[in-house]
Amino acid sequence: MGWVGTWASTPAATDGFSFSGQTLRMIAHVSIGGMQLRVKISNAYGKRQLKIGAATIACRTEGAAIDPQTLRTLTFDGQETTAISAGAFAVSDEVALEFVPLSDLTISFYLPDDIREGFDVTGHATCNQTNYISSPGNYVESTELPVAQSTDTYLFVSGIDVDALAGTGGIVTLGDSLTDCNISTVDANNRWPDQLARNIIARHEKERGRLHGVMNQGIGGSKIIHDARGGSSLQRFDRDVIAQTGVTHLIFQLGINDIRNRGSDPDLVVSAEELVAGMKQMAVRAHARNIKIYAGTLLPYENEDYNPPPGLKGLYTEEGNQKRLAINSWLRQTDVFDAVIDFDKELQNPEHPNEMLPLYDCGDHLHPSDAGYIRMGDVIDLSLFD
Repeated sequence: MGWVGTWASTPAATDGFSFSGQTLRMIAHVSIGGMQLRVKISNAYGKRQLKIGAATIACRTEGAAIDPQTLRTLTFDGQETTAISAGAFAVSDEVALEFVPLSDLTISFYLPDDIREGFDVTGHATCNQTNYISSPGNYVESTELPVAQSTDTYLFVSGIDVDALAGTGGIVTLGDSLTDCNISTVDANNRWPDQLARNIIARHEKERGRLHGVMNQGIGGSKIIHDARGGSSLQRFDRDVIAQTGVTHLIFQLGINDIRNRGSDPDLVVSAEELVAGMKQMAVRAHARNIKIYAGTLLPYENEDYNPPPGLKGLYTEEGNQKRLAINSWLRQTDVFDAVIDFDKELQNPEHPNEMLPLYDCGDHLHPSDAGYIRMGDVIDLSLFD
């Protein structure tokens, strides 16, 4: 047995939240199951100490409701309360709970203090999962949470580890909104890392293929070179890849936000050569920790119109596309990585390769549809993880 991450969420600074003696119930769709687990709670961006007055974990039934037979108290160094320093995170003690692969767990925790503007809440916005905030009070043990507000932001929770069977590996998926799977259907778990997890579980049940936990470290806006939400990928690599529990493999798909340069800041313009150099750095750092690293090609984005700055229809340029094509050409030829996953080839319109096939396009010409994300998960060769 050994600890492996079964679920993860990338921490970032999160605006617009305040709490006053309330209970939060976060929903995590796990990849692999088990009998023992532990939970990570992050105060990475907090300016002050984060106090946890009580915390539980349970199997979800529907909505914010739990199966009371599965309710377990989370402790920290044997105590039911803990205080997490600014910039730090806490790992709970291990707790016995039998849960199956691809199921939903609830992490509930009571925040006894007032958390107001200036605290700097740690979370993960636009997570495509409905989470819940209670009316004032400690409801961590309540089967039915008295919901005052729902949110599609993960708040404070950053991971769940499971004591897995010997030989179980861990896959981190590092990326931007195309890995976070922005605009996929909320609560449907149609992210490509979710589909990868489903395929791994199906193969294990059919052929006894090797199990792997999947830890999604995609976050919208992420870049390779320059700072972005949660930090640049080179900056967050140690925290979000190397430090993930039981990681054996990494899939990354990054670079389009560096190319798009949404703010049109001349200081943030990058060349294809600079992006290639950043990718090489990730390979060096992964291999130094005996992590196999697989690169994903960049998807077509012609005529994209996702959230453009005022006065612009979109951020596609022919110059940017030439950078994308140069990077993809290099990826298909290089031996820097242990393998390359050609997402571009699989999702492009064969009659017009600079745009996504309409079936796989959510409509903004940048993000895939549910079908596109599922396709991305399906084209990953599972023998890469044997």
